Amino acid sequence: MEHPHKEGETAAAAAAATTAAAADPRGASSSSGVVVQVREKKGPLRAAIPYMPFPVAVICLFLNTFVPGLGTFVSAFTVLCGARTDLPDRHICCVFWLNIAAALIQILTAIVMVGWIMSIFWGMDMVILASYKEQGIPQQL
Repeated sequence: MEHPHKEGETAAAAAAATTAAAADPRGASSSSGVVVQVREKKGPLRAAIPYMPFPVAVICLFLNTFVPGLGTFVSAFTVLCGARTDLPDRHICCVFWLNIAAALIQILTAIVMVGWIMSIFWGMDMVILASYKEQGIPQQL
């Protein structure tokens, strides 16, 4: 047993969609001007990377490239010297130890190449953050 009013509703909905598509020259979508913002959620180790002066960040990248974890270890001390991080609610000593932990992870896993690759990417993140600081661009990631 079929319900004729349901078929009528479906036909009416299809007719309304066809009318809307004909009225809108861009197609059936009428949502224009919608802005979508995407934010990267950083873990505590990634958020502990300090915003250093650009030359220091390049030196840390160089150190991380040839001795995995060394540049990250050096960057931990920049936190003690006042470098800002994306963890403003954490104590300086906590952020320092997070950076030391990241350096140890890079050193210990360098044997299987994971730490070495992580170390290089960590150094690249340092340089990117330093360029944001140097240009005065607020970091919104």
